[in-house]
Amino acid sequence: MNITAVTVAVLFSALLVQEPRTSTRIVLAGSARIERIDVSTRSMTVRTPEGIVHTVYVPRDLKVFNELKTGDTVDVRVAEEVIVALNPRGRPTVLVDSTADARKAAAGETEVLQQLKATVTIVSIDPQQQVVVYKTADNRQVMRQVADAKLLEGLKAGDVIDITYTRERAIDLSRSR
Repeated sequence: MNITAVTVAVLFSALLVQEPRTSTRIVLAGSARIERIDVSTRSMTVRTPEGIVHTVYVPRDLKVFNELKTGDTVDVRVAEEVIVALNPRGRPTVLVDSTADARKAAAGETEVLQQLKATVTIVSIDPQQQVVVYKTADNRQVMRQVADAKLLEGLKAGDVIDITYTRERAIDLSRSR
């Protein structure tokens, strides 16, 4: 085997094992009024002064959740996380709620509040607008604005990717004074 063939094989192997990309972003940081609380799922619906509504999942270590009621104003910082991983051997799937499996895998190391997963095929990418169009297993084409351009780096039409989305969750939560 010549050096060129070895180099091509190594580069191709590196592409197949591309590291997953993770993006965590703060989607709310400030004051909000609680409109609804669901104790069983540890979630609350809040409305910002600008009228934006968020459903926020609150981890067990934020004990103040147990003291809150509808109508309270809270200071909250909320994040969401997206993981994108190239999966050349994957086949598109429909969206799956993988929360239970993620909780088992975490084994108490961290609390998973809600996690959704899908394997999709990229139809097109507009890097300037940070928009991706992908197709799901049921042949739906979905267009998404991507908040973090690094999630799209190196991807192209025809690639199959795994997407893991962890819903909005409170990082900090306190009652407003």
